[in-house]
Amino acid sequence: MRLRGWPRRRLGAAIRAWRKFANDTAIIGLEDDYAKSFHYFGAGAALLAPQGVIYNESYLSLGDATMVGPNVCLTAGMGPGQTMLTKPVVTIGKKCIIGRGSHIIGHWSIELGDEIQTGPYVYITDQNHGYEAIDEPVGWQQTREGAVKIGSGSWLGANVVILPGTTLGRNTVVAAGAVVRGTFPDHVVLGGVPAKVLRYYDQVTGWQDGPLRS
Repeated sequence: MRLRGWPRRRLGAAIRAWRKFANDTAIIGLEDDYAKSFHYFGAGAALLAPQGVIYNESYLSLGDATMVGPNVCLTAGMGPGQTMLTKPVVTIGKKCIIGRGSHIIGHWSIELGDEIQTGPYVYITDQNHGYEAIDEPVGWQQTREGAVKIGSGSWLGANVVILPGTTLGRNTVVAAGAVVRGTFPDHVVLGGVPAKVLRYYDQVTGWQDGPLRS
């Protein structure tokens, strides 16, 4: 039986108020005991609720005043309890904003600089499966790691994918939906699949349309 009229409206309002109260209360900050399990959890940093999948926290570092949105997945390794070869594995700098539903999945080294912002559902990883053995399922083939570095001040639009081995310079803009792999300098606009330089800044002539000229 579906509620209608004022009973539905009152019950709906009560549920929304409770959900807001629960999410506000469940925000994780430096004062929470859980924050002590991280490699570093900065002053003013926050994991908004509801939190996504988070494990191997001792390999994760959150900078001061960084905000991680709801349902963000932050992990080091393939599963909880795994011993990693580097520490920290995932480093997020100061004053960053990680959009809701994003995934940052580290195995070797992912470094985000300061004051980086992402849209929702951004995916960043430093590991992929091999595919060269034609008689073996791709998912069982040996993985390959490639460190990822994203320069301070950058903006990653919604649904951006950052692949292993990528290095982005400072103040990089990545258009929504782009799939990025490679090394790019400071002050460029990237877009497309695979991502290419759409615009770049030249100190003599200012902003120029791509491709990047050497």
